[in-house]
Amino acid sequence: MPTTPAHHPIAVIGAGLGGLTLARVLAVHGIEAAVFDLDASPAARTQGGMLDIHEDSGQAALRAAGLHERFRELVLPGGQATRVLDRHAVVLLDEPDDGTGGRPEIDRGDLRDLLLGSLPGNTVRWGAKVTGARPLGGGRHEVALADGTVFTTDLLVGADGAWSRIRPLVSAARPAYSGVSFVEADLLEADLRHPVAAGVVGDGFFFALGAGRGFLAHRETDGSVHVYVAVEAPEDWLDGIDFHDTEAAKERVLAHFDGWDKSLRSLVADADGPLVPRRIHALAVGHRWDRVPGVTLLGDAAHLMSPFAGEGANLAMLDGAELAGFLAARPDDTEAALSAYEERMFPRSEASAAQSAHSAALLFREDAPQGLLDMFAAHG
Repeated sequence: MPTTPAHHPIAVIGAGLGGLTLARVLAVHGIEAAVFDLDASPAARTQGGMLDIHEDSGQAALRAAGLHERFRELVLPGGQATRVLDRHAVVLLDEPDDGTGGRPEIDRGDLRDLLLGSLPGNTVRWGAKVTGARPLGGGRHEVALADGTVFTTDLLVGADGAWSRIRPLVSAARPAYSGVSFVEADLLEADLRHPVAAGVVGDGFFFALGAGRGFLAHRETDGSVHVYVAVEAPEDWLDGIDFHDTEAAKERVLAHFDGWDKSLRSLVADADGPLVPRRIHALAVGHRWDRVPGVTLLGDAAHLMSPFAGEGANLAMLDGAELAGFLAARPDDTEAALSAYEERMFPRSEASAAQSAHSAALLFREDAPQGLLDMFAAHG
């Protein structure tokens, strides 16, 4: 006889920061959720990169999760320092971290571990790759996994990122290439092994910008420097580079930085390990959908944007915290909770997506880095 599919009152697809924040804040309110993630385990891949967690969004979510004090213990001292250079390595802005900023830096992996460690051990189902979902009527959905099993749920939340398998239930939108590609690199034990690169980057976040291209970098908690090489390029530009041949890839990338100062070029030339390509995609600014019973989205699944405003992780966490709050406040009316959540989320994400798109254009203007300097000056 066929077995009855497992049923979960609340199913969250994706154990990223947004999905975990949702599950944690629900747990604070005594509500259980099941989280499904395609990774085989929490350690299946490095989380990578530093995040600046904003006072009014990511930190607000951590307060709702009861984790703000533990978060403060994990931030990188000095990480809010900011430095802006031109292509000749002339320092045009150098702001130290005086400890008063509202955007402390934390390692993404440390933040994810903080959220994971706050959940009951059986909350996340690892190695659960969702292949699709379909409505059953009355707001219920059936979700299919790659191993052939299915489960049903009363509330389905897509927290599964840019290429969400849940988004098609509410929207036909797909992310589009933004016109910018990244190549990521790492300089390990930077102060000891790469003193030139470490010296030019400084203590926190760093920009060296020119027309249509630039280097962005930041310090990490392990003493390394993580570098993002940004190039305005056709969508197929990265396809023409053999990233299995690291030295050849370095040459191809640095060909876009002829005439740039040697200390800046060293961020790629002296990088340790392979270079990692990444195209930057975004959903249309103002992406939204009509209310669909029993399902919603959060984070990149709902409002994928370029990273140039630093809002993505912060919004995902705030989405998760607010959705949990609305569900806890309306335990007998899920649809009212989802409507209230989306009414708050849509305008907020539209404003941030517009800011991200504006910042991307501003960073790589013909007169770069002047646009970024003007923005910093305007924000005082």
